[in-house]
Amino acid sequence: MIRIAGLVLSFFLVACSSKPPAQVEDRSGSAAAASSGYYRVVSGDTLYAIAFSHGLDYRRLASWNGLRAPYTIYPGQNLRLTSPPENRSAKAADASSSARNKTGPKATPPPASATTRPAPKPPTPASSQRTPGTGASSASGSGQWLWPANGRIIRGFSPTDPSRDGIDIAGSEGDPVRASAAGTVVYSGDGLKGYGELIIVKHDDRWLSAYGHNRRRLVAEGEKVNAGQKIAEIGRNDRNEQVLHFEIRSNGRPVNPLDQLPPR
Repeated sequence: MIRIAGLVLSFFLVACSSKPPAQVEDRSGSAAAASSGYYRVVSGDTLYAIAFSHGLDYRRLASWNGLRAPYTIYPGQNLRLTSPPENRSAKAADASSSARNKTGPKATPPPASATTRPAPKPPTPASSQRTPGTGASSASGSGQWLWPANGRIIRGFSPTDPSRDGIDIAGSEGDPVRASAAGTVVYSGDGLKGYGELIIVKHDDRWLSAYGHNRRRLVAEGEKVNAGQKIAEIGRNDRNEQVLHFEIRSNGRPVNPLDQLPPR
């Protein structure tokens, strides 16, 4: 009996000392997809949302899977998340050929004829020097990015933390969420883990913006929106904070929104 009582007591002490694992917000996409190199399409997916979830440029994802605009995909379809082997081999061959061309002998130009004259150089236009654009002037062609909400920033961008691919802007539930620049809605749904009710707007072939943790979405996929247009209402995140999660992506990669947004 003493031995049995000791075993029960030991089990009780081990059970009491165990702590449940802390909750971690997962925005890394499907672990199975990452390990296999493929993603199985489910109902509600769009190519843009899949590329966004895995940190890819949607154009590369489409190219790897032989898709052309409007990038129609179907539930159950397997999409490749990495470059096909033949593409990688072709790139390696091109790199090797380029290296040989750089180190190989240069061809000797033929001697110039006595009657040959060099072609005149075209005149240089006075407006040949241009000031490079900044922010959304190069992204959407509509001027600077606009702030999507008026609240203070409670969580900043981190290039090394996948859960902080953008900024979190505090607000009150129901406050307006506005499009940061003009574009087309390419995703409006709740299928991306860690983002809640999410809207993604494509501004051009390079730039996307994303608006997460909405209480209500007011625009549908395919709808064109103007800069400053109300597209959603602020909701709550997994921490029960009343907040808008906002991201800007360039060629599929998250960038710090504060580098694009105007100071305030």
